[in-house]
Amino acid sequence: MKSRLSARNLLAHSRCSPCIGSRPMAELSNPHDRPARSIRVVIADDECMFRTSLRHLLTAPRSVVKDVYGIDVGADFNVVGEAGTGEETIAAVESTMPDLLLLDLSMPRISGLNALRALEELRESLRTIVLAGEVSNADLVTAVQLGVRGLVLKDSTTELLFQAIVTVVAGQHFVAPALVTNLLDVVRTFAPQSNEASRGKAASGLTPREREVLGLVVAGYANKEIARTFSVSEETIKHHLTRMFAKVGAANRVELAMVATERGLVADA
Repeated sequence: MKSRLSARNLLAHSRCSPCIGSRPMAELSNPHDRPARSIRVVIADDECMFRTSLRHLLTAPRSVVKDVYGIDVGADFNVVGEAGTGEETIAAVESTMPDLLLLDLSMPRISGLNALRALEELRESLRTIVLAGEVSNADLVTAVQLGVRGLVLKDSTTELLFQAIVTVVAGQHFVAPALVTNLLDVVRTFAPQSNEASRGKAASGLTPREREVLGLVVAGYANKEIARTFSVSEETIKHHLTRMFAKVGAANRVELAMVATERGLVADA
């Protein structure tokens, strides 16, 4: 059974320790105990229990994460700071200069998005994943404009969170399947309505089956669900996606779905 990202379920995989507010984690652990190339993380959420649970989850041994969730994270995580408000988020990021920020949007006093605006100068070096209970279309657009690389809902599985982290740390973008449709609705709103869409269809060179797979990607289906729909292996779907990336010039599933929408590569897109 897959676990969800609620504080209660995360705690089932870890022991809760006292809340630490926005103190740098250097006070809590010796940095020499960790590998030099670990990923430095700041967790920003107004729920102390959620932050504590996430910290325990991220600091679990890589072998445990692999065994329990089937995800090879590739590097250890070093949680260097935590924050419970937007102000604390800004201070924690500026003082610790992390590689990755896990950010809730609904923060007291200063919102998560406004905290990102204040951290504009660090956009190139800071990779941000939004972890939110819900995200409006307006916030989706703003988050992307502010350089957010990952969007994950709090009711997602823990496996999905690790997938998002691995993807974003690798320099790519990740949008949870539940948010893909919302994001594409926004793209449709701004996509130009012209003959370019029909020309895109002709130029893409996608096969009928690839168009069918693309339609499910745009609808937010995961690879396993697409494979089940067509009664094929997940590996077969991955091969389809690899060819489709090359044909339309996309680097990942999110870009593929957005390009498909912009060019009208899928019926009703």
